[in-house]
Amino acid sequence: MKQIYKKVLFVIPFAICLQADYSTAQINQSDSNSHQLSDVIINENRLKIPFGSQNRNITILDREQIEALPAQSLNELLTYMNGVDVRQRGPFGSQADISIDGGTFEQVTVLVNGIKMNDPQTGHNTMNLSIPMNAIERIEVLRGSSARIYGVNSLTGAINIITIQPHRTGAELQINGGTNFNKNEENDSRNYYSQGIQLMGSYADETQNHLLAGSSQNSTGHRYNTAFKNQKIFYQGNMSLDAHNSITIMGGYVYNNFGSNGFYAAPIDKESLEVTETAIVSVGYKSQINPRFSIAPQLSYRYSYDDYRFYRNDLSKSRNQHYAHSFSPEINANYQTSYGEFGAGLEGRFEKINSSNLGNNKRDNIGAYAEFRTEEIENIQISTGAYVNYNSAFGWRVYPGLDIGYSLSNDWKIYINTGTGQRLPSFTDLHYDTPGNMGNENLLPEHAWYAEGGVKYKKSNLTMNASYFYREIDNFIDWVRNDSKDPWNSQNFLKNKVKGLSFNADYRLKRSKNWSVLTGIGYTYLDSEQAKKNNLYTFSKYGLENLKHQATAKLLVAYQNVQFTATERFQERLTKKSYFLTDARLAYNLQRYKLFIDASNLFNTEYIEIATAPMPGRWYNLGVKVEL
Repeated sequence: MKQIYKKVLFVIPFAICLQADYSTAQINQSDSNSHQLSDVIINENRLKIPFGSQNRNITILDREQIEALPAQSLNELLTYMNGVDVRQRGPFGSQADISIDGGTFEQVTVLVNGIKMNDPQTGHNTMNLSIPMNAIERIEVLRGSSARIYGVNSLTGAINIITIQPHRTGAELQINGGTNFNKNEENDSRNYYSQGIQLMGSYADETQNHLLAGSSQNSTGHRYNTAFKNQKIFYQGNMSLDAHNSITIMGGYVYNNFGSNGFYAAPIDKESLEVTETAIVSVGYKSQINPRFSIAPQLSYRYSYDDYRFYRNDLSKSRNQHYAHSFSPEINANYQTSYGEFGAGLEGRFEKINSSNLGNNKRDNIGAYAEFRTEEIENIQISTGAYVNYNSAFGWRVYPGLDIGYSLSNDWKIYINTGTGQRLPSFTDLHYDTPGNMGNENLLPEHAWYAEGGVKYKKSNLTMNASYFYREIDNFIDWVRNDSKDPWNSQNFLKNKVKGLSFNADYRLKRSKNWSVLTGIGYTYLDSEQAKKNNLYTFSKYGLENLKHQATAKLLVAYQNVQFTATERFQERLTKKSYFLTDARLAYNLQRYKLFIDASNLFNTEYIEIATAPMPGRWYNLGVKVEL
């Protein structure tokens, strides 16, 4: 009966995605509200294209939704985005693998304000980001192979996290705590619980703005040895030198310490623990040389430390420590003409790792971009370009791409796009060396070809996108073995083919001073086909773990000072049982205060997203947010 009820609950409001207008003033006066979504600029570093003019499948989670959703971490926010597969080993952002449309966690480029955050050691650490949730303005998900836009590793798509640009001076404080009311296996006198604090301050005047945000999230976990500590600090500054020149500075640090029982080597890793640290810093300069020509050089550096302790109480054995460095200079230029817009760029990424397990290794990557976009042909929009890449280990490669849109009317558009991409093996893929896992220094890069066709509709408060895509990945890298007693080893194991259908729709029923409602749905169907390139191996770790069906629905209703949020998610993988997840939030807003209570996994569903690590059951969270 319980399962039937949950299916009915999912089907009837299947659509229901919500958004509300807040009565409290916010540090950022967001320009990305849903009623202005078509005006949001998707910044591809060289070309800046309004969301409504894009000829690709792009999903945006804006600031109002981020404020309203029952989530306490970036990882949890991404679970509500159609096409994004978030495979968490632990709750509240302690560890997660992110993939798009049936790819793996190594095939997605993650960016913060256009700066690449991918970890050269392993994609498991890419989401170790220093961005507190309260500092996020919006999240943009671009689906499809897009090397010509974002370079290597954007094999299945890209996720760009845009932080707040403050427009006033102020501060915000949020405190929350939660529990599942179950007894802690390591301390039977207390229940499992979580607690967190987020603090953000801003300064803004006519020539500059600065944002400083920090957060601390701690938990005793939800089962044996899953406790964690997660601490972040983030700074961003924008300074106008004059009307045509500006400087942007960004920096952050995150410390993450979590029990990893069953995360990587169950059941023998019951006492394991992992500590990760990541620091980023970037400096960018933009100059508008004349009304047609602009140039933007940028330098960024990313440092990461990964300390995996197989025996958390005995550091004398089975301990791996990795120190990874990535230095990335980049320069982008844009030139406007009467017949279109040209973009060009040159980037470098110099990676180095010193590791007790992977050894001391380094590699260099240099890429050049060229793009052109025009709308001079009546009702037609064209964007095309290519990315030329040189890697010190794998040589030269060229990756072209093309987007075309045709406006049938003011409301309807059809579009097609095609693109190519490359994914370089991580240092873990190449050099990992333990009794249970063996890297392969002879691996080749993965290569992808992607094509998509779709239709978009936008009128008044209704937006809709439906598309079909096809993707091939050659030299697909996976960890494989022939027998359960054998070690896993990395191989170019598969030729991976995926056909997919995607649909998103949002409709605002009404919006006024007193109340607002938004309904919406998202659905993705994936039909994957694997052709073995090596028949010596039987078992695959990641190649057969992708989603087959994914559906999302959200409802947000706001009436005066009261807001209610409900979300429903359905997921079915190729090799695991399907499940529904229901989350809810009830909030009450005063002028400078917001009180909220969340219920995650409301029906206490038992589910696993990856490996053998069960996710939490029902969890309650109570919080208060204050504008200082």
